[in-house]
Amino acid sequence: MIEIDGITKRYDGNAVVDNVTMAIAPRTVTVIVGTSGSGKTTLLRMINRLVEPSEGTIRLDGEDHRGMPGHMLRRRIGYAIQGHGLFPHRTVAQNIATVPALLGWDRHRIDAKVTELLTLFQLDPAMFAARFPHELSGGQQQRVGVARALAAEPNILLMDEPFGALDPIIRAKAQADLLDIQKVLKTTIVLVTHDMDEAFQLADRIAVMDKGALVQYATPAELVQNPATDFVQTLIGPSERPFRLLSIGTAGEAIEPGVASGEPVPAAMSQRDALSHMLWSGRNALPVADADGTILGQVTLEALTRRAAKPQ
Repeated sequence: MIEIDGITKRYDGNAVVDNVTMAIAPRTVTVIVGTSGSGKTTLLRMINRLVEPSEGTIRLDGEDHRGMPGHMLRRRIGYAIQGHGLFPHRTVAQNIATVPALLGWDRHRIDAKVTELLTLFQLDPAMFAARFPHELSGGQQQRVGVARALAAEPNILLMDEPFGALDPIIRAKAQADLLDIQKVLKTTIVLVTHDMDEAFQLADRIAVMDKGALVQYATPAELVQNPATDFVQTLIGPSERPFRLLSIGTAGEAIEPGVASGEPVPAAMSQRDALSHMLWSGRNALPVADADGTILGQVTLEALTRRAAKPQ
């Protein structure tokens, strides 16, 4: 649990983060969004004390995080940034091993963790461990950066615009990989982005910042259905609201009895993507299959239209 209680940060008398209070549940993904200068990165960096608060308290599992030296705290919290921040003169394995080595892990444990993480991120250890960052693609570099942040087995992973430098195809894959890995490792993730599509793709809860203040903290569905301010509504995009709702549900959650023709869509596909497939192919229904290819039922245009409608 991360408890942020009345946190304020001032520079030259100006509050760039202003009296923010929120609680982040364990093993969830919280995304902080807002325009440039809204205070979202400063708030994130106060969690691991790269920025010291002017006022307020942050508690990690009930413990005031100021009770530990900053450098020791940061070794317990993973941190991944845009552009990955890898050490260019160190190999992939050495990059991933950075924090475990600082913590005094023995060589066998470090090697085992490097192998485990490279395998988890679908980077063959035999091929990638000895490479240097310049020998990797942008997507591979980003995966190594996240692997390094997770190497010391932190309960918390902070991510600041981690996918901003990636092209759209690699970015979508990186987002999907992050969710898969979070389910395996049960890490609490706090991620900053300015991309609302990314926020809705990843978040269990979204925190909206505006001029240093937290203006709404809610589930994606609550945010769409009941925006707290005009700013939140504008950030979501009024014309995007039906599609935002569909993006946070899966085709599997909209299954109905019946048999539809054509190539099945995965149950894990978003309802928004299922609608796109339907409209593009000119069909009113699609078969839905599980990961093994077993047909579970169908998803219909009528059902998705109902789900995208404004709640009564």
